[in-house]
Amino acid sequence: MKLYLMTDLEGVAGVMNFEDWCTPGTRYYELAKEFLTLEVNAAVAGFFEGGATEITVADGHGPGAISPKLLDRRVELMRGWPTGWPALLNDSYDAVAWVGQHAKAGTEYAHLAHTQSFNYVDLSVNGLSIGEFGQFAMCAGELGVRAIFGAGDEAFTREAVALVPGIETVSVKRGTTPGKGDEMTTDQYRRRNTGAIHLHPETACERIREGAMRAIQRARKEDFGQIELTPPFERICRFRSTADQPRTIARESHPSSFIALMNMPYEREPEM
Repeated sequence: MKLYLMTDLEGVAGVMNFEDWCTPGTRYYELAKEFLTLEVNAAVAGFFEGGATEITVADGHGPGAISPKLLDRRVELMRGWPTGWPALLNDSYDAVAWVGQHAKAGTEYAHLAHTQSFNYVDLSVNGLSIGEFGQFAMCAGELGVRAIFGAGDEAFTREAVALVPGIETVSVKRGTTPGKGDEMTTDQYRRRNTGAIHLHPETACERIREGAMRAIQRARKEDFGQIELTPPFERICRFRSTADQPRTIARESHPSSFIALMNMPYEREPEM
């Protein structure tokens, strides 16, 4: 099986906050990259043990977070996708998976939850609220690629199972902050959701390896992970206020393609 593995940083065990761990040049950024790459290697090991034949690892964190030197040499590493969504995923892949994934904006008891950036209050398509996971999983669905595995914080795993019945998930930490924070500004929300209880990084890697192996073994025998999409598609995105801009909202639609919708620019207007 040919597998596409999307990665992010905020959902990794041991990554504590955005300011110190997720931004280049900060105190623990290099350590965070190491933690992510080790979790990716654990998933890669499980996938190959379970029957994968080819794996592409996509570095999906904004400024980049995979350490190429530490990465399992059996995979190919992809960074940058100038054509936009779906980040060079295509129907030659049999399945897609996630490591280091966080929950969508506004999720209670999530750790470092956001959608694209901390500026988003919510993004929905046809009335369904989705985050980064949901957007990419739906792109995969349009291409006929199954979503089979996801590792990240506990709130993300609940989000994944709700959207993709049957998907295999592994939780590596759980957030401790109640409430959604929808009323907050961008700067306020950036500092929210930093409380969490983490697995030890080695324990997280062990569980990810086991979960990845289960996922691909199941995918070779069971039919799960396919998202059914029903056009037309309407996207509504609500944005937080910033120091120089009030809250805004954007609405776009496409008659037939979710992927085309996701590549449409936002047409913002004040939220009344």
